[in-house]
Amino acid sequence: MQTAMQPISRLFLAAGLSLTLAGPLDAQPAGGQAAAGPQDSYTVTLVPPTNGSVTLDPALPADGRYPAGTVVTVRATPAPGYTVDSVWYSVPGRFGQMYHEALAPEWQITIDRDKRIGASFIEASAVEHVTMTHDVVYAQPGVKPLKYDVYTPKGAKNLPIIVIVHGGGWVANDENIMRGLARELTRGGRFVVASIDYRWAGTEDGDQTPNTMADLIEDVFGAITHIVEHAAEYGGDPTRIGVTGDSAGGHLAAVASLMTHRIGSGGFGTTPGVFEFEPSYLPKGMTAEQVRDQLSAAIKAAAPSYGVFSAARLNPFSEAHADDPAWKEAIAPLSHIPPASERSVPQFLVRGTNDGLITDNDVEEFLHALVKAGHRAEYIQVGGAGHAFFDWKPDERTKATFAQYGVYWAQAMRNFFEDVLY
Repeated sequence: MQTAMQPISRLFLAAGLSLTLAGPLDAQPAGGQAAAGPQDSYTVTLVPPTNGSVTLDPALPADGRYPAGTVVTVRATPAPGYTVDSVWYSVPGRFGQMYHEALAPEWQITIDRDKRIGASFIEASAVEHVTMTHDVVYAQPGVKPLKYDVYTPKGAKNLPIIVIVHGGGWVANDENIMRGLARELTRGGRFVVASIDYRWAGTEDGDQTPNTMADLIEDVFGAITHIVEHAAEYGGDPTRIGVTGDSAGGHLAAVASLMTHRIGSGGFGTTPGVFEFEPSYLPKGMTAEQVRDQLSAAIKAAAPSYGVFSAARLNPFSEAHADDPAWKEAIAPLSHIPPASERSVPQFLVRGTNDGLITDNDVEEFLHALVKAGHRAEYIQVGGAGHAFFDWKPDERTKATFAQYGVYWAQAMRNFFEDVLY
């Protein structure tokens, strides 16, 4: 497998998923901090926030430059009626400014390159109905600890759980980018929502051994397994799980919902003709086969948004085992839709009409295959929307896009999950 970034960059431009997504695509070690460069000082630009204020400690020098290695404490204070959404910094990356965030009012940032620093604030009413359990670590198969956030409606008890899988071309972003959708899905107090992270493909996490899409799928199954095990702690029902995700996360959500029968301990491609996913987290005393049966019964619905479903479309994004078509087919949900008579998993599909990355034909092909297998499936085209409108970042443009398209269609998605999971 080639691990250089050039093929991935080329393919993003040709048919990629995440030109509009923010994420640390400029290769960095785990933890989100870039390696120190040769300079002895760096420029920091403090971006004036709206609906609140930000202070830096130590204060920003008059020339706007901190000595290299300075640890700056960033504190965000909301205006009346608002609350802190995140403290953030951004750096130039392959697709413009790439955001790194902490969902807290205070964060320590190491100055090891030129950075923009700021804070995001939202109306307090947007989150007053929910509590968040932040950064739950479920596994660490590589350099990066794998974690998820849980959004629990106040007073929740035994509610269905919706798991969100973020997008980013399989090589960018984390669970924070889906927090807008998580907050919307918890409105009405009918669902607990968990937003999960996973390894990035290739060596983007700093892992010496390149991660494949099969590894990412095993992480998704591992995260769901951990969430099911701890569901009661979050006010959730471990037997009623829905899965959603956008872009690359749409692919992973479709796999998680339709391909639980492929969970096992036989290895993925290590034995010719055997392609089984072993979750990166297994509860003590449970086998992969027992988890397979548990998740097959628990995952009852999915809403993969503007995703990639066929092996033909997935091939360009993964150079692993390029000479083995069976390996590529084994990660494609289109190739592994179970008959609804054996296991019914209703699907809610969404795509923006102005999406230049995912075509109408991509989704239609998946829709028709689902219907042919007997599944309930609905496909909604969102007029005027482009790619990644369910994402949330601290910049005003992304927030405005989410307000225009994400809020309304999150409600439609919530209605779908209510109909299936209740």
